[in-house]
Amino acid sequence: MRKLCLLAAFISPLACAQVVNVQSNSLMRLPNTTSTLQLEKLEVADYGTLLIPSNVTELNIDELRLGHEARIAIVPAEQALEVKVKRAELSEGSQITARGAPGTYEKAARAGRNLNLQFQALSAPQLTVDARGGRGAPGFVGLDGGNGEDPGCTYGSAGHGADGSDGSDGQPGAPGALVRLAVPRDFPVELIKVNVAGGAGGPAGVGGKAGKGGKSKGCLVYRADGGKNGKAGVDGQPGPEGAAGSVTVQRL
Repeated sequence: MRKLCLLAAFISPLACAQVVNVQSNSLMRLPNTTSTLQLEKLEVADYGTLLIPSNVTELNIDELRLGHEARIAIVPAEQALEVKVKRAELSEGSQITARGAPGTYEKAARAGRNLNLQFQALSAPQLTVDARGGRGAPGFVGLDGGNGEDPGCTYGSAGHGADGSDGSDGQPGAPGALVRLAVPRDFPVELIKVNVAGGAGGPAGVGGKAGKGGKSKGCLVYRADGGKNGKAGVDGQPGPEGAAGSVTVQRL
């Protein structure tokens, strides 16, 4: 019956009360058919991962259990995600991650996803949330300089190697998220660990290699001199770190 209910939940999220179980060492993705999800029970076993799609903006959970090193991974998005949990039991090493995506040559880094997390009842050795910004995109690598032509014995001199072009600077890291936590009044504040650091700057682009001058050549009467090598391009600068986010803790 539970399997049928779970299948129906993924096809039609409002079909019945949803019970989601993620097995050990496995990954499960919630459906992206609606922006609001209601779960009766969510259990992620040891080393398992539940992925929340970017279009989900509200998640309500009656009972949440995270095993050892289990995690809820939230895909980056512009809109904040609101998670309300009535009862939560979190094991050692479990965490909620909402990190931004690293930048690439085609796309800029993405910020950590803004979160509003509310726990009415919470039992955990530590509440860990990672909402850092994504690492900046790397700088472009400089082009290598072309090689000079070799000299001839009856005409011409050796060509000089061309200079390599400079590498470009790395791109800035993305900002950390804005995280709002609401926890029970008796949950110790020292057990709350939230990381909203800005993403590291992108690595510098490496300068292009110097082109080699034409090689010297021995001829019948004389020896033709080789051409000078070009200069290597200058490396770019690492990108700046992204701005840190913020954390607000409210007692229920």
